[in-house]
Order: sequence, then C-alpha cells, then structure tokens
Amino acid sequence: MRFIHVADVHWGMVPDADQPWGRDRANDIRATFRRIIERCRESNVDCLFIAGDLFHRQPMNKDLQELNYLFGTIPSTHVVIISGEHDRVETNSALLSFNWSPNVHWILEDTPQSVYFDDINTEVYGFSYHTRELRETVIDGIHPAEDGHIHILLAHGGDRDHMPVETATWAALPFDYVALGHIHKPTELVERRVIYAGTPEPLEQGETGPHGIYVGDIHPITHRIQKLEFVPLAAASYVPLQISVTERTSNEELQRLISAEIEKRGTQNIYRLRITGKHDPEVSFDLAPLRERYRIVTVEDMSEPQYDFVALYREHPSDMIGFYIRKLLRENPDDMSEIEKKALYYGIHALLQSQKGGL
Repeated sequence: MRFIHVADVHWGMVPDADQPWGRDRANDIRATFRRIIERCRESNVDCLFIAGDLFHRQPMNKDLQELNYLFGTIPSTHVVIISGEHDRVETNSALLSFNWSPNVHWILEDTPQSVYFDDINTEVYGFSYHTRELRETVIDGIHPAEDGHIHILLAHGGDRDHMPVETATWAALPFDYVALGHIHKPTELVERRVIYAGTPEPLEQGETGPHGIYVGDIHPITHRIQKLEFVPLAAASYVPLQISVTERTSNEELQRLISAEIEKRGTQNIYRLRITGKHDPEVSFDLAPLRERYRIVTVEDMSEPQYDFVALYREHPSDMIGFYIRKLLRENPDDMSEIEKKALYYGIHALLQSQKGGL
C-alpha cells in the first residue's frame, strides 16, 4: 500500500503578509499542494493522509469546492482527512454539509472513528478537533482489532494545549503507521513509524530547513514499512544568513557580499540577515537597496565599531570621553553584555561626533 502523508498545509494563509512577497507565498502554498496531488496521480498512490490543518481558518464553501476539484482528479486515491485546531469542526462549519467526491473521507467526529478500504485491506483511524484547544489524550481509547488489516492512525497535536502525548505513548500504539500533524518541522518520533510530516511550505521565519511530504510503502502481508522517504517540495525556504565584516569592509562591499550569497542560495528564498565582526567606526551600513531587490525579512546588525579604547583614553584622560570610557569599559570587554557594548560604542560615537562638530 503506497501512501503520501501531509499535514499543516494551511491553505488560505498569507505568510509574511506585511511584506511585498506575501501574496506570492500564499500562492506557493496552493501551488505546492497542487504538486502533491499531481504526485499522487503520477505515482499511483493508494492513500493520501492529511493530518489536520488543511485550511488555515474555517473554510468557506468556495474553498471546499476548490479542494474537492483537486481531489476529484485523483479518483483512484483514497483521501483521508482530519481537522486540526485551525480548521476545527464548528456547529456552523461548511464541512458538515459539504458533498465530497467519492474518494474523499473527512473524519468529522471528535471521538476516534475509522474507515476501511477493502481494495487495499487498510483501515484508517482518526478524529477531528471541535475546539481550539484539546488537552485530553484522545488516542488512549483507540484499540484496532486483530483482523489482518493494515492499521493507520491520523492524529493532530503533541504540545501542552493540543493533545499532549509523550513519545513513549506514541511508540506503544499498535498501528503500522502513525501520521501526525501540528508540529511544523518534519520529525520522526519513532523511526519509520510515528512521523510528523511538517508543513509542505514553511509558514514563519523560524521554520528553517527542508519542508515537504512523506512517501511510504507498506507491505500488504507483513504490514511493515518497506520504504519511507521524505520528499522536499517547498517553493521557498527561510534561510538564516550570517555575514562577517572587518574594519576594511565598506557598505558597497557588504552589499556585494550579501548579493553573491543570496544569488548562490536562491533568490526565491527568504533571508534573515545577521551582520557580525568589527567595522570602521566611520562606516554605517545601509542595506535598503538589497531589501528592494531580495526577500530579506530581517536584518540584525551585531557588528561592533573597531574603537581603540586605550588610545582614545590616552587622548581624552580628563574630559567626557575619558569619563565615559572609565565608567562603562570593563577590564575584559568580553564580559560585557550586548547592551553594555552598544551603550559604550554608541555613546563614544556620539561624543566624538559632537566634538568634531564643535571644532
């Protein structure tokens, strides 16, 4: 039995909504999910498991129609879906009255239910969220029968407010495969058996690393996982990029260095820049032109002015500059916090500039 395991698609979300590329990221979510559907068709997948939060919010009828059309293009694939906290089943939910394609099975109940597919001898268990939070370990009550079926569990959660479950509990479950959602990083809790698929597309700045889907094969007789592969599919990634400068680095050179790294790693990606090292006190870095050309979501300048405080103190032993150095500089500068360092550097810079202005 061949399957694809996906979770936390968040269809309808606009990541980085305050950025110029926000709408493009929303389209990436949709385009990547369409590629998943194409992969189901091209690879003759028996089951598509969607372990919660297919939608980012309560879906409207038009959203359901759009997804139902896609599912209808893979009629030989059994699509099994549960709701997470974002697309939870509410009393007025459009999910309750929607007429899905025959191959789609959305398990709507908040207690464990199952659906059996005779053609592949597979029984899939799951339940949906009906509330934003779920602090009960619902899976404790699921006990598949010894009936010779392949047994699959779909579940969503794993933190304090969303079905808190220890890894040992997951490992002890009598299922051939446990398809999990809610944690956005792909994670194998129990090797080749209890898996968080993660999000197909990263949704927030902290979601670095590869994102995609799991593709697996279960032997029809032994019920063992014969093959399980993580397949990266994301159209873009959040990439932390650190650039080190020296006292010889100019603003123009820094822009060139950053441009070269971004071009090498991919202009479709979204970058979190961190500038480190020492720079000439007379040089200030302006990366606004780069932020117009590339997807740069944050810039953290941790570089420090290359002041010679000993020489400065010799020049200004009895004025405000000397007093400021005596007051803030520690015997070992490495013992200073980042806030203390910045107070010292910015203060000295302001005093020097003020002195130059008064000449």
